[in-house]
Amino acid sequence: MKRLNLLLASVFMFCVCTKEEIRADNGQNMMAGITPENYPRVDGSTSTQPVNALIACKLLGIPYSWQPGILEWGIRPDWDRIPSSEQQQWINFFRERILVSQTHGAFMNLIDGNADIILTHRTISPDEKAHAEEVGVTLVETSVAMDGFVFVVNSNNPVKSLTVDQVRDIYTGRITNWSRVGGNDEIIKPYVRPRNSGSEEIMRSLVMQGQETADLPEIRQISSMAGVFPEIKNEPNSMCYTFKYFKEMQVRVSDEDVPPIAINGIFPDEASVRNRTYPFIAEVHVAIRSDLDRNSMAYKMYEWLRTEAGRQVIAESGYIPLETSGNGMEVTDVTDIRIYPNPVTEGFYVTGLIHPAQLTLLDVSGRLMYSGQAVNNEYIHIKSLPEGMYIAVLSTAKGSRQIKIIKK
Repeated sequence: MKRLNLLLASVFMFCVCTKEEIRADNGQNMMAGITPENYPRVDGSTSTQPVNALIACKLLGIPYSWQPGILEWGIRPDWDRIPSSEQQQWINFFRERILVSQTHGAFMNLIDGNADIILTHRTISPDEKAHAEEVGVTLVETSVAMDGFVFVVNSNNPVKSLTVDQVRDIYTGRITNWSRVGGNDEIIKPYVRPRNSGSEEIMRSLVMQGQETADLPEIRQISSMAGVFPEIKNEPNSMCYTFKYFKEMQVRVSDEDVPPIAINGIFPDEASVRNRTYPFIAEVHVAIRSDLDRNSMAYKMYEWLRTEAGRQVIAESGYIPLETSGNGMEVTDVTDIRIYPNPVTEGFYVTGLIHPAQLTLLDVSGRLMYSGQAVNNEYIHIKSLPEGMYIAVLSTAKGSRQIKIIKK
């Protein structure tokens, strides 16, 4: 290992590269005490593979590059720059410690104790919450990056923009012909993703907001996120959703081949995502179990991801890191925040939010019991938390509001 570190330092310390070229960490992003032996079991969605791999390469000094795979690009070790005598140990390391179980699989692994920390494009789903409550597990979830949730159409489709309501009306079956939204006189053929997939749950929470997708023969399911793009290219009247990052960085499909459309007249480019003027902003979350040992490397990684060093690695991966306040939590806009019901039994709603806010629950001793995104009028499940008094802290652009809640 010492020989590997010396080799990497001498070869890569002064290298200036493009995203396709070889990189290695220069030491400034190291997390104290981390080694291949104590590295946590990291899991995640397909769309977070690059950042999970990049974090490992940065923290352990492994040379890496963007490389094409069977279906999509990813960040992987550059084996040509690693001595052959040490390659197998790194192959074993990535096989055992850097998992890509997809969103639902990653959450289940975290809940069941088969992963220590996960990065995904969404928070825990209702099905996963139910499983966590059955086994007595509570998760802590924190936003660390943002991305655009985009809708793509066939390149020959004349429709270049839809309103938020039109998108919902298409998926609820109230609009079934492209002519209703300025397009050709053709039946719309929307695609969906499987339940509990990252993009499908984001579609339901962020876009549909409680409205159900219609059960129509024209609405068909695509099993994989990479499979969205050939389907859209081959079906002139189709429409589906994906993540901006996945499209641009992983499958690398050009806008000419599969164009994203504007929403409310706002095109999903980097500027509109960064300043949140684009209506559909998806966030990347890091999640851990609330009972995780605070001295473990998994918990230290959870904290490190919200430091400036962690934000730099997130930015290098191609994601947009969240701007944070002094305590590391996201800042967003807010009006008059309320929590109801209070006292609570199994959960509560947060009202008065214009944009999602960061919610943290602390017990009376100040111990972190829950952290995640709060969306206006979305139910927050806390059934698995013990009875007692908690302080709910909601962080927004206009400061933080603390609300005392009683759990019965």
